[in-house]
Parts: sequence; C-alpha cells; structure tokens
Amino acid sequence: MTPPPAPAIRVLIVDDHPTFRMGLAALVNSQPDMTVAAEFESGERAVEAYEPGHYDVVLMDLRLPGMGGVEATLGIMNRDPQARIVVLTTYDTDEDVYRAIQAGAKSYLLKDMSTEQIIGTLRAVYNGLAELPSTVAQRLDERLKRQNLTAREQEVLLLLVKGRSNKEIAASLFISEETVKSHLKTLFGKLGVRDRTDAAISAIRHGIVHLG
Repeated sequence: MTPPPAPAIRVLIVDDHPTFRMGLAALVNSQPDMTVAAEFESGERAVEAYEPGHYDVVLMDLRLPGMGGVEATLGIMNRDPQARIVVLTTYDTDEDVYRAIQAGAKSYLLKDMSTEQIIGTLRAVYNGLAELPSTVAQRLDERLKRQNLTAREQEVLLLLVKGRSNKEIAASLFISEETVKSHLKTLFGKLGVRDRTDAAISAIRHGIVHLG
C-alpha cells in the first residue's frame, strides 16, 4: 500500500514589493513539497494575522515600511516561540540581520541568492537543520560579548572614548588605577581588541557608547 504523501510545507511570505513577493510565491508553489499559505505586504498585518500552527516557515523581508522585519520577527516569536522564520535582506552586512537572528529568526537569505539556495534554506529550516554561516555566527558571538558589559565597564569605556587617561578615569569613578587597568583588560577581551584606540573605535562603530 502506497503511504500518503507528506503534507506540504506551508510558507508565509512577508514582503512589501508586489513583484518580488509574486516571484517568491511562484517559486514556492512550484515545489512539490511546498505551498504559499499566506502573503502580507507589511509587518503589522503579518503579526496581526499570524496564528501558531498555521504556518511552517515564515519568509520575512527586513526592510518593511512601518513595522520593520526585526520588530515583526519579535512580534511573531512572542506569539509562537516555535516559529521558524527566515529573514530576507539585500546585504549580509545589514545590522538588522543580526538583530533578527537574536530576535529568534533561524536563518537569512540574500535576495540575489539562487532559487536552489532559497528553496534549500526553507527546507533546512523546516527540518531544523539550518546553520548560520561561520562569519555570521562569529559576529553574533561578538555582539553578545559586547552586550554583556557591566555598568562599570561601560563607564570606563565611555571615559576611554573621551580620551581620558587611566589616572583621570580612576579619579572620575573614585577607583584605583589598578582597578581601571583590570577593567580595561576585561573590556579588551570582550570587545576582541588589543589596545585603547581599537577599543574606542569598536565602541563607537558598534554603538556601544554615544558621544553627545
């Protein structure tokens, strides 16, 4: 007796560009094991309409008007912690890629990837097999380390960025110079830098401290 066919992977597409969205839908529907369950042009509509258990994979554009892809990813993950979300972006250096992954997205796709890569990623995410590229995983790890700075380390880093010496930092925070050196050593390790200049550049570039 022939076993019944496996149920199709139900894909939810969220993209504000009609032509691109239609192309994605046509690609998904052309696969024998996939079907487009719904399409939305905005993050707000996707989050409002999302129902746990109705979709197997969500294909989410990051650049959406109003509620962006990161916020929509968060909204869906809040409603369904088991949601499988793949974000779409134009550049893999997009800061929102990392924010979306941290929000719960399982993987990401570049809009100029081949049809084979797009379909392969959707199947992998559905089966729980998707892995992030090593460069992305490394950057995420670096982001987490930066976000784990203590309040005191952030104070020391801000003063360092302002060009203060160890002695001046110690006086400002009412701690010893040895304690300042200890904090700097820990900071350098968390930021993945070797000296004060690189630490300052990293802090500004990644928005850890804001001068104003």
